[in-house]
Amino acid sequence: MKNKLRNFFFVFGVVAVVIMVFTFDVSPQQIATDLKRAGYYLPLVLLLWVVIYFFNASAWHVILSSDKKSPIPFHKLYKFTITGFALNYVTPGGLMGGEPYRIMEATPYVGVDKASSSVILYVMMHIFSHFLFWMSSVFLFLFYYPVSKATAIILAFMLLFCFLFILLFWQGYKKGFVVFLTRIGCEIPYLKKYVSHFSKKYSENLEKIDSQIALLHRQEKRSFYGALFLEYTARIISCVEVWLILHILTHQVSFFDCILIVSFSSFFANLLFFLPMQVGGREGGFALAVHGLSLSGAYGVYTALITRVRELVWIVIGLILMRIGNIKKNTK
Repeated sequence: MKNKLRNFFFVFGVVAVVIMVFTFDVSPQQIATDLKRAGYYLPLVLLLWVVIYFFNASAWHVILSSDKKSPIPFHKLYKFTITGFALNYVTPGGLMGGEPYRIMEATPYVGVDKASSSVILYVMMHIFSHFLFWMSSVFLFLFYYPVSKATAIILAFMLLFCFLFILLFWQGYKKGFVVFLTRIGCEIPYLKKYVSHFSKKYSENLEKIDSQIALLHRQEKRSFYGALFLEYTARIISCVEVWLILHILTHQVSFFDCILIVSFSSFFANLLFFLPMQVGGREGGFALAVHGLSLSGAYGVYTALITRVRELVWIVIGLILMRIGNIKKNTK
């Protein structure tokens, strides 16, 4: 990636972090008190994400290695993964920052088509694992807890929502997703002119990217399901974060409870995907989730706060990694 582009991503991330810190809706005194209360659990939460990002990077590595050994060293993929997620955290719309960055960093190693298809396929896998996680959590709730009429409606909505999107993604894996998205863009007012021009200009490249996406599902099923397993496992491991945080407050919460809390809160937060860091959405999701499990809503607010601090720390780490270890390579 050219240094000018890297500098743009870096400055954008720094500005976003500064804005988030100064618009934090909790007083500095309260944050300090809560962090002191967390004690050694906070470093454990931060270290946990070393493992989670390892699984995320491994899924991308599996995709890149489906037909041959990945030309990108794993430690580079790990670095790009952390920085990519850091940019996603600070970008409204989530996937508008980290994915272009990953494509630009991977392009010198594998070319723009392979970089684009691998990143798009990884993003699809990442999102697909969320839908599987939410759907499996619905069945987990039905198995462990009594269901009221109101709860049944919410669970039915989640189940239907996930099922429809799983079908959509499955078709995308079989036939490709990029051309399909550009066709949708051509029907959206104010965007269709630009999307239509883009799709005509790069139609050959878009079709090539789609063919590479479909190839993984059609011929490299081991890599396909391996990457999906790694991403789904990362979702489960992320629930340990909530288990650690809640153990600061109570020992009455099981790991299954934490899976449900993460599932319901992330589902609610992702419905508000247009907000940077899902401001307000995650806190509301945590509060609703713990309330639904007959826990104090304060537990949800505290959990969301510690999670915010963890995100800010890893955003800073991601931005620092963007500036170090960059080796110039000739673009293919």
